[in-house]
Amino acid sequence: MDDTDRSDGLEHLYSETVRETMDGSVYGAWRSIRDADAVPLSFGFPYPDSFPNGELLSAAESLFEAEGDCALQYGGGEHADALSTVIVDRARDRGIDCTTAEIHVTNGATNAIDTVCQTFLDPGDTVFVEAPTFMGALRLFRNYDVDIEGFDVDGDGLDVDAVADALAERDAAGEPLPTLLYTIPNFHNPTGVTLSAERRERLLELAETYDFVILEDDPYGQLRYDGAEPPPIKALDGSGRAVRVNTFSKTIAPGIRTGWIVAEESTIEQFDRVNAGGEPSFTRGLITSYAADGRLERAVDKLCVGYEERRDRMLESLETRMPPGTTWSEPDGGFFVWVEFPEGIDAEELLPDAIDAGVTYLPGSFFYADDRGTRRARISFSHVSPPEIDEGIEALASAVRAATPTVEADD
Repeated sequence: MDDTDRSDGLEHLYSETVRETMDGSVYGAWRSIRDADAVPLSFGFPYPDSFPNGELLSAAESLFEAEGDCALQYGGGEHADALSTVIVDRARDRGIDCTTAEIHVTNGATNAIDTVCQTFLDPGDTVFVEAPTFMGALRLFRNYDVDIEGFDVDGDGLDVDAVADALAERDAAGEPLPTLLYTIPNFHNPTGVTLSAERRERLLELAETYDFVILEDDPYGQLRYDGAEPPPIKALDGSGRAVRVNTFSKTIAPGIRTGWIVAEESTIEQFDRVNAGGEPSFTRGLITSYAADGRLERAVDKLCVGYEERRDRMLESLETRMPPGTTWSEPDGGFFVWVEFPEGIDAEELLPDAIDAGVTYLPGSFFYADDRGTRRARISFSHVSPPEIDEGIEALASAVRAATPTVEADD
């Protein structure tokens, strides 16, 4: 027996990475930002009426009629196997030429990102990210004990010129180059902006020159309400540098928990090895059955109508209700609007007062790897009704007005 102090329960057996990060917030803890009387603009959830309950029930019945108990076995049946073909067809509709051998199905998009991390990242590696970026991805990257460097986002997405400058400086100084660059190019979470086509092409050039992987996370790309879609990064990729992640959570329902990765066949073989057996076979078969006869495409069209109405209502409400000094993004799709409060407002400090006023949001600091984002907040129009959006923005405006520092007029 050794003399290890075991008064901490099992904590002394945790990995070094867990022990170093255990005092930080747990991903998912933000869901406790709830109040019975507050409008939840914090949640990037689909609105409940968007779920295709009847169609999914019909798809499940068809699946059982076709395959019986086989649909519930390990590995599933023919419908489960056919999901990769459904994914390939949808990828080709968006300009991505791939085969089923270039698809790896996962238990949701977060599992897909984690699979990429398992495959490419070692402790001490460097990951470039947008600043701000999806907080769930930040949590995953920290699990791999990597260095995270964030780059600003503007109206055209990631500042690729800043990325290029940083790469050149690191290369000249003999400093480590990134292994991975993570980007959400369409209707970015949390800002809602879209990466321009020119910047997508430049990123691929940089990846080839400086030998790193682009992790393209595109959960919102099909939910476009204005404008034309730039080609996916993977559609422009001629050298295999782009690894693309997607999910059915936003186009069917989050509870489906099924995502996928598109990558070169040799890379997919490694994903299959490190993430073997993680995808739900019954759900794979259910999605294949549901996607038949154009049902999924019709559902996406209907979703876009519902979300566009909510997006428009939020932008109108912000324009008419928010006090001077407040600015916000105007997304062409997706779920989110990124708000910057007037000088002197700390979004995290404001949150309790906002909840008391009747609204919740996510403070901008949640989305940075460093201490930025204090004046910013992510608000979502996806989960609530248009009247609730007005109610929530009015409550937010009231909280901001109450917290805005008074400035004495010049004599």
